[in-house]
Amino acid sequence: MAEITISNKDWERIKIKVQRKYNHLTDEQLNYTEGQEETLISRLMNLVNRDRKYIVFTLKKALVNIDNNRL
Repeated sequence: MAEITISNKDWERIKIKVQRKYNHLTDEQLNYTEGQEETLISRLMNLVNRDRKYIVFTLKKALVNIDNNRL
């Protein structure tokens, strides 16, 4: 079970932040369906070559500051 829950609405905003930070990622690579947080975390771990703890931290940070453009 993922440590984070992301709605489709929130993901649209988070995805923009992730793409700004990792500009080599495409929309297809960042495809997400609500409830598939575990798949998203695993995919991001591989795409940005970071560990699970870092990915979860980054996503949580993006959710907390959803109205802020920074990640």
